[in-house]
Amino acid sequence: MKKIGILFGKERSFPQAFVDRVNAIAPKGVQAEFAQVDEVVQGLRTPYAVLIDRISQDVPFYRAYLKNAAITGTAVMNHPFWWSADEKFFNNSLALTLPVAVPKTVLLPSYERPDDTSDQSFTNLKWMDWEKIVAYLGGFPLYMKPHSGGGWKSVYKVNSMDELFNAYHETGRLVMMLQQAIDFDRYFRCYYLHGDHVHIMPYEPRNPHHLRYVRESASMKDPIVKRVHDDVLKLNHALGYDFNTVEFAVQDGVPYAIDFCNPAPDAAVDSVGEENFAWIVQTAAEVAIERALKHKNGQMNITWGEFVRGQY
Repeated sequence: MKKIGILFGKERSFPQAFVDRVNAIAPKGVQAEFAQVDEVVQGLRTPYAVLIDRISQDVPFYRAYLKNAAITGTAVMNHPFWWSADEKFFNNSLALTLPVAVPKTVLLPSYERPDDTSDQSFTNLKWMDWEKIVAYLGGFPLYMKPHSGGGWKSVYKVNSMDELFNAYHETGRLVMMLQQAIDFDRYFRCYYLHGDHVHIMPYEPRNPHHLRYVRESASMKDPIVKRVHDDVLKLNHALGYDFNTVEFAVQDGVPYAIDFCNPAPDAAVDSVGEENFAWIVQTAAEVAIERALKHKNGQMNITWGEFVRGQY
């Protein structure tokens, strides 16, 4: 029996729908369930051919469990080793090499020193020229956000130098990045699943949360939509994600990738809507079944991105 497990936290609609859909369409010998985690013994295999990870970003214990599962043969979606190393500032730098348009971005040291450091720990750090940084980014307004993390936590829109410094003072030990604001007239949020599965959703992030997914189609005949589709593939193939969302803000006909480090993206039916929910449940089930059928005992079954595989 090839077992598919889903590891999750508070969410309810997607995990249950995913398990039900897999079990409705899977061939004989493939079965899905809510993953059960008991004693985690180093080097001991899990009973799962595939594990869908929806929670380890918040639970370090699960992250360690998934790494052990991956190294003993489970196809973990997403890749737990890469996700541990990944962060948003690096992703922006990688995007420029593909190339995919991203907003101009500058990395900032944490406002407060990390634990167990002193002034001497920062011998190599020069004083920053804030006016030069702001000018490079195109002037205010700007966005300040953590270089790693998600969920719109500790994100600030700043309109002046005073607002910038006030926000910076609130960030404590977080490493932040300061980013050009894109004055967009169109916005897309795109699901990506392993291989070439892309679902483009017109989106309005300025609306209340339950009204952000816009009820309009995204035609591939539209050159901007086609470019968004191709850029989603470029980014996720390079990063090696199996399950992700990518957001694009369109300014002057150019789609800028705003956020593309979301390996446990929102998939709740009340949030994304019935049509988008149906797509993500069906496609996730098909991908998981495919990965289970291709699973081979005694080898690594996780996905490595082109960025890693292309290095020597």
